Amino acid sequence: MKLNLKKPIAFFDLETTGLNPVHDRIVEISVLKVNTNGEEEQKTWLVNPGCPIPPETTAVHHISDLDVKGCPSFKELAPTIVKFLTSCDLAGYNILKFDLPMLMEEFLRAGIDFDIKSRQIIDVMNIFMKMEPRSLKGAYRFFMNKELDDAHSASADTMATYEVMMAMLDKYKDVEYTDNKGVTSVPVQNDIQQLSTFSAHNKNADLMGQIVFDEEGKEVFKFGKHKDKRVEDVFRFEPQYYDWIMKSDFPEYTKKILTAIKLRMSGKNIRL
Repeated sequence: MKLNLKKPIAFFDLETTGLNPVHDRIVEISVLKVNTNGEEEQKTWLVNPGCPIPPETTAVHHISDLDVKGCPSFKELAPTIVKFLTSCDLAGYNILKFDLPMLMEEFLRAGIDFDIKSRQIIDVMNIFMKMEPRSLKGAYRFFMNKELDDAHSASADTMATYEVMMAMLDKYKDVEYTDNKGVTSVPVQNDIQQLSTFSAHNKNADLMGQIVFDEEGKEVFKFGKHKDKRVEDVFRFEPQYYDWIMKSDFPEYTKKILTAIKLRMSGKNIRL
């Protein structure tokens, strides 16, 4: 099945120094862009993270300090990456929980306001987990009937994710799914917006899921002493909570969302 694209879609995968978007850094990024005419373009960049790569991390993705020595920093590469992603929707495997938050933190540290609000986001892992719970390697074996021998190579993982999603479109095109509200539909169809909606777990306000939207579209904290309370309510009766978050070890994108809410409460607005 050919993707029904209204604009290009970019499958991307990151290899990093670790799993914490605040402290860890990207060491490799690979992007497979599928254009509206079906043509594919893939680019892969090694990135100097500016800090040592832990040996246990190198053991997973096989990228060492020596491999990235002399490579450009993410800040140096960022304009090129942004240009390649112009007008693209985004897709990947587990990108909502990891790759996208990590990428956004790197863009913000580089001083680039990368817009994701106008893009559809598809997490192929979430579609797969709802249909057939497995890892990317398991998904590849299940759908492609062969082994993913080069797992944890960003280039191989992006291509495998693309191939798995294409196979999903064929396998699940007539399969009904009943959500937790009892609504039955056929969600895996050749429609980017529908796939984006289905692959999301919650409707997050930020990228890490620390702030989500409730049923009325209001932002709600999902952490700390004010968990499940609306952000605006907390800021009204405990305004110092905002200051504490700004000084604490939270992702920059989460801080950006909270700042936008605070400005909105004062009658000002900023673009996210």
